[in-house]
Amino acid sequence: MQDGTSIEEIVENFSFLEDWEDRYAYLIELGKGLHPLEADEMCDTNKVRGCASQVWLVSAVEDGLVHLRGASDAHIVSGLVAVALTLFSGKSPSDILATDEEAVFRDIGLRDHITPQRSNGLKSMVATIKKIAADAS
Repeated sequence: MQDGTSIEEIVENFSFLEDWEDRYAYLIELGKGLHPLEADEMCDTNKVRGCASQVWLVSAVEDGLVHLRGASDAHIVSGLVAVALTLFSGKSPSDILATDEEAVFRDIGLRDHITPQRSNGLKSMVATIKKIAADAS
């Protein structure tokens, strides 16, 4: 995320939004904050399999930390990408592998309020990130 928002801030902001229409709007806003990928980065190699929408993840390991960037062609999914990047990017491979993303997603209420296709896509995105971390360790 380009604005330095932490995952704790995102969880807290979700807790203040009681209506899921407002939460979807917040997800879309988070997605708009993603650093854009270059056209050549949105290629088959960086594409996340298992997502109904198109999702791309680009990774780099620097000083022992995994840095991630991503994008999607769908607004709400872009927000899910932003949440995942905020949760995982800039951490060590071991921290990424030890992260309990399900607890965070429960705190936000994502699993109960996104479609099964988006939920499956989020699982695929997390699996891809954890594979990147495993390969980097």
